[in-house]
Amino acid sequence: AAINFLERLCLTWMFFFMMCVAEKTYKQRFLFAKLFSHITSARKARKYEIPHFRLKKVENIKIWLSLRSYLKRRGPQRSVDVVVSSIFLLALSIAFICCAQVLKGHKTFLNAAYNWEFLIWEAALLLFLLRLASLGSETNKKYSNISILLTEQINLYLKMEKKPNKKEQLSLVNNVLKLSTKLLKELDTPFRLYGLTMNPLIYNITRVVILSAVSGVISDLLGFNIRV
Repeated sequence: AAINFLERLCLTWMFFFMMCVAEKTYKQRFLFAKLFSHITSARKARKYEIPHFRLKKVENIKIWLSLRSYLKRRGPQRSVDVVVSSIFLLALSIAFICCAQVLKGHKTFLNAAYNWEFLIWEAALLLFLLRLASLGSETNKKYSNISILLTEQINLYLKMEKKPNKKEQLSLVNNVLKLSTKLLKELDTPFRLYGLTMNPLIYNITRVVILSAVSGVISDLLGFNIRV
């Protein structure tokens, strides 16, 4: 019993240590995204002591897009995505086991000690996934903030009225900003859950297996068939 307890304790510590590393990476990504969104604002750039430049030249737009691409790839990517995907699959597996146990006998579900352990693990994993989902959502909002480009376009239109002699040059910059706006909209990947890695395999497992199990549990508890 003591050896079993120590093994569970060590495995739990290792697992939650990897989760803390993944959360630290997500926090770092959010910090980079937050500072990146302040580059084009003189007041915020001065406040956070970061470089500042306006998107009024084609060279500046090129630097802005290159910096955005570099920051999004900075830090561990594949390893953290594997950890988050593994946590998500583990949470789905525990949820499926709990649903199966409820279907087997919902009145005696809480009588077994291992079911309480499953519920504690599920609650901890869900809290962690919600935390990552929140950080991922805020990070995506910072990087996908199209209002920055729209603000720069308005500034260019105002400059065209003040400086008609530079209208051709400013029109070129404005066209590049429009293309950049379309590019940022196209870069949004379809398999994303608030920033968490969601490849097609995980998506299909979630849709078919887990929703079927939840549908069976609801039908058993309510007494009539419900298809989710």
